[in-house]
Amino acid sequence: MEISAGIQASLAGRYASALFDLASEAGSVTAVESDLDKLAAALGESAELKTLTTNPKVSRSEAEKALWGVSALLGLTELTQNFLGTLAQNRRLAALPDVIRAFRMIAAAQRGEVTAEVTSAHALSDEQLDQLKAKLTAREGRTVKLSSSVDPDLLGGLVVTIGSKRIDGSIRTRLNSLANAMKG
Repeated sequence: MEISAGIQASLAGRYASALFDLASEAGSVTAVESDLDKLAAALGESAELKTLTTNPKVSRSEAEKALWGVSALLGLTELTQNFLGTLAQNRRLAALPDVIRAFRMIAAAQRGEVTAEVTSAHALSDEQLDQLKAKLTAREGRTVKLSSSVDPDLLGGLVVTIGSKRIDGSIRTRLNSLANAMKG
């Protein structure tokens, strides 16, 4: 499997690569990816959980114990629970969101997928997302997985980020370009 040097060079990338290797050996990459999705959602919804992972005053053992409880509530696999324990013992829980992101990238690369982050001024319908996915898949030559978000500051249009490529078709950018051109 080819993993980009940028992912491998980062702390989160090294942890994600190790987790991916363990999950591959156990044949549970999909289960671990599902666990990490649940964990990411929980981090987004719970300020207490986010604080637990970032507060340096929480001891290693307290963090590990709390994460075992969270893991049980979320129904996480034993591999993911053990991985969270390792992060807690190594005081690397603050890197968890980056580890999740890196793991997703590694898993997607293994499946021959690429993730496109789509930001729009208004929520896109399922039909619009399907059309965009089809066009991006044709452009990239491999399966594209969409991750969409809404940013009203764009005023209209889309900003699509695929890896290091960015396609900015937002009205905000067009207005800024026009304003700069008018300045002379």
